[in-house]
Amino acid sequence: MKFLDLAKVYIRSGGGGAGCVSFRREKFVEFGGPDGGDGGNGGTVWAEAVDGLNTLIDFRYQQHFFAKNGQPGMGSQRTGKTGDDIVLKVPVGTEILDEDEETVIADLVTVGQRVLLAKGGNGGFGNLYFKSSTNRAPGRANPGLPGVERTIWLRLKLIADAGLVGLPNAGKSTFLAAVSNARPKIADYPFTTLVPNLGVVGIDGKEFVMADIPGLIEGASEGRGLGTQFLAHVERCKVLLHLVDGTSSTITKDYRTIVHELEAYSDILGDKPRILALNKCDALDAKTISTRRRALEKASGGPVLVISGAAGMGIQDTLRAIYAQIQGAEPVEEGGPWQP
Repeated sequence: MKFLDLAKVYIRSGGGGAGCVSFRREKFVEFGGPDGGDGGNGGTVWAEAVDGLNTLIDFRYQQHFFAKNGQPGMGSQRTGKTGDDIVLKVPVGTEILDEDEETVIADLVTVGQRVLLAKGGNGGFGNLYFKSSTNRAPGRANPGLPGVERTIWLRLKLIADAGLVGLPNAGKSTFLAAVSNARPKIADYPFTTLVPNLGVVGIDGKEFVMADIPGLIEGASEGRGLGTQFLAHVERCKVLLHLVDGTSSTITKDYRTIVHELEAYSDILGDKPRILALNKCDALDAKTISTRRRALEKASGGPVLVISGAAGMGIQDTLRAIYAQIQGAEPVEEGGPWQP
């Protein structure tokens, strides 16, 4: 299934049916009086978050959603049928934006959450409604109110507890594959990951969801590379795992590049808790690991974990640290050979 996280949709609610002008006609009833029924209400357009979806690809092939109009009223005091509603089924985590792509109409973050997008028009009154003691035979009825037509944007932000960030080839997909059943594409060239991947991670009998987004490059917040296209997917994460390629000769520059892009994109990402890890350390000797770890600690002003996603070294301690951040508690560390 192809991944799509932004879609433009045109919606229109149904118009109300017109009221009916009718008079009772029966044998032996000399003064039947008015009996025109009201028109039916138009259908309403809703959006609902449902389980089992993780893309907006369905809205690439259908962008127009028009609810049914209400039926006109009829004689014998019969009300017209109400038009059928339309429900846009979207993945959990979908934001609904107005046409300007900035005004947030709703944010659907739980299964079953529903929001009204366009209310159907009310049906018009039939002439029976206007009958009174001074107007025994009204000859008028109201037309139904028109429906509402609008353009909206659907923007998906995947819901995950933890997010992986880093430069291309930092080992994010390898790490996700090592700790979950997710099977992202892994190769020895940059920009292997082109769409976000989600995986369920288990540690000490607990589970959380981790998201791997395509690698960031310098200028990503301004649109370079994949730019801001996927940065929004880590806005909902409670903690970010920042992976730095330990085999790189410019690890401090690599670290600062990602931090700058996160802060430039939004204050939300800039202030989000981050765990820093030096990855691919199975390819380094102990002295090089120690040197580069100290350099990263100096640049970040905090602790640096030493791991290898490919070799599975330091993974458990990293997952415990992530889960502790998600729960807002201090991690319980278990020392290992990759904590020199």
